[in-house]
Amino acid sequence: MSVPLFPVMAPASPLAAPITVLMWVTFGLGLAVFLTVVASIFLFVRRYRHRGAEGEPPQVFGNAPEELIWMGAATLVLVFLFAFSVRVAAQSSPPTDAGTPEITVTARQWFWQASYPGGAVSANEIHIPTGRRVLLSLESGDVIHDFWAYRLGRKLDVIPGQHNRLWLQASVPGVYQGACAEYCGTQHAWMRFVVLAQTPAEYQAWLTRTARPAAAPTPDTQAGAQLYARLGCPVCHAMSQPNASGKVGPDLTHFGSRQLIAGGVLSNTPEHLTRWLNDPDQVKPGTRMPKYPLNATQVASLTRYLEGLK
Repeated sequence: MSVPLFPVMAPASPLAAPITVLMWVTFGLGLAVFLTVVASIFLFVRRYRHRGAEGEPPQVFGNAPEELIWMGAATLVLVFLFAFSVRVAAQSSPPTDAGTPEITVTARQWFWQASYPGGAVSANEIHIPTGRRVLLSLESGDVIHDFWAYRLGRKLDVIPGQHNRLWLQASVPGVYQGACAEYCGTQHAWMRFVVLAQTPAEYQAWLTRTARPAAAPTPDTQAGAQLYARLGCPVCHAMSQPNASGKVGPDLTHFGSRQLIAGGVLSNTPEHLTRWLNDPDQVKPGTRMPKYPLNATQVASLTRYLEGLK
């Protein structure tokens, strides 16, 4: 799937299309007003310039008909944009009888976590079925964030203590980029996510697969699993295993299946995970992930274990 040069201008959802049209209409009207004003300035400077006669040129102190025309034109433009904006907002807002949200998205410094019916959980990626609207409940675990999937819909603030709702819909399968659009701290710029739009069958299969418990350690990953527990990682990272109920960091139940780590700073590869485990703060300054004094063998063991969680 090709990625457009300016994704915000390439809607891929019937919810995002009206917003894009509104943007172009607003831009076009603003440009027309700007060009009219600039052209009028040049016209009046040339036509009514002072040609060196004695004294000042004739002074004009108002023209009521012309002023009323300009004020009326400006008012019509503003009323049109207001009415258009209200209509677009109504098209992208959930109705009062929207029912129970299907996905709960929780924003934290600095990552996104999505919880689904049946117990599936993902971090920094949101899976949705194509061809229908999915209702999201947006929550914050700390400060104000803002959810924005560029090509799929409108922005919406994520506020502590509130449960804001947002419709999300994708017309065709694909990977759609998203980000936090409200400054939320040091690593605001690296609070990214992706929306993975799948066919309904693929989405249901993913839900079923991801709702399963974490994979049991194999002989090859047993050392990493023991090190993971000994370091106290379950205190911060939830996982469908005993003593793993932390909420500080992302849920790691199926970590190895994800595309991104560290809120989108790195793609999920063994090389990038090794770099992250060696010094998280160097990769993402300000992160709450501590740096442990691990040797190369320990880092390799942790990497094998985490990448095996699929």
